[in-house]
Amino acid sequence: MDALFEPWSPAFVADPYPAYERLRADGRVHWFEPTRQWLVPHYADVSALLRDRRLGRTYLHRFSHEEFGRTAPPPEHEPFHTLNDNGILDLEAPDHTRIRRLVTKAFTPRTVAALEPTVRRLAAELVAGLKKDGGGDLLADIAEPLPVAVIAEMLGIPEPDRYLLRPWSADICGMFELNPSEETARKAVTASVEFSAYLRTLIAQRRTDPGEDLISALIAAYDEGDRLSEQEMISTCVLLLNAGHEATVNTTANGWWTLFRHPEQLAALRADHALLPTAVEELMRFDTPLQMFERWVLDDIEIGGTVVPRGAELALLFGSANRDPERFDDPDRLDLSRTDNPHITFGAGIHFCLGAPLARIELAASFGELLREAPTMHLAGEPEWKPGYVIRGVHALPVEL
Repeated sequence: MDALFEPWSPAFVADPYPAYERLRADGRVHWFEPTRQWLVPHYADVSALLRDRRLGRTYLHRFSHEEFGRTAPPPEHEPFHTLNDNGILDLEAPDHTRIRRLVTKAFTPRTVAALEPTVRRLAAELVAGLKKDGGGDLLADIAEPLPVAVIAEMLGIPEPDRYLLRPWSADICGMFELNPSEETARKAVTASVEFSAYLRTLIAQRRTDPGEDLISALIAAYDEGDRLSEQEMISTCVLLLNAGHEATVNTTANGWWTLFRHPEQLAALRADHALLPTAVEELMRFDTPLQMFERWVLDDIEIGGTVVPRGAELALLFGSANRDPERFDDPDRLDLSRTDNPHITFGAGIHFCLGAPLARIELAASFGELLREAPTMHLAGEPEWKPGYVIRGVHALPVEL
């Protein structure tokens, strides 16, 4: 098994899909000793398990660390866990239900729709800069700044402070990789302390001087006598930044890398921009930005005849599920006109990505603007992949116009 699944291997990270094919052929669930997780590679299983309430993103709503057979995180990591464990991504009912309901009152479809002109304007400004320079790094010049600017605009973070967000997010997200090092944890803790302190000050300002931003709406969100605590608001804002841009950044860069390697599909898209909605979905399926999503086993479950006991951890392989031939016709073929495309890039069940509609707006805006304004854009050098496997992307994507 270790020879098939090598998340620390640069070659595997660059192209995990042949290994996934072998994993699917070898069975429905596989024990992976280096991370002590059960790997789940099939679409039907991943999709069902995301909705299975015998699993959880946390176990602390039912068990202590000791009862669950786990060791509590070291005390020096506490600022990261306080921040992370109060966000809806890592909570279960009833806390998840209550907080998501309150956040949804602030982060409404109308809020997202109202952002579309801003997203289009920001995309146009960034692409204009790339055109003026005759090219550049698509990751640093377009993919990264757009979603960060959108989230910052939405939260009402002053423009001079926005440069802080991406480094904080990158350091915090390092903890979501497999077996993070102590140095990674130290950086995540520092970022958690600094980002939390920053948001605490901003929330205090909005309490006395509310605006039209999401932080003001989160303060005002009220349901059946309930409000978000300060920590819940801080954790929600950080989650919106982290989850709200990491996937969009990598879908943009990975998506263009995919298009450059499929020139006939890129030519079809350039000839017919009406393909853009299905193209965005297909790019998210074909090269999934979040390759793995983990779940704790709260009650014994059986997968393909294998009993996975309470206390175990499942690694749901999104990248493999999105290439499963049992669900997708000819899954290793990029087809920008694919309409039967129920990919699970945004997850499923109660933890389905809250920001999915905004991510789709951002992707349509940046891809659309580049198709219109940079129709001759082409690759200027081979990209190098970052070492991270879970959140998978390139260091840079050099292009010329």
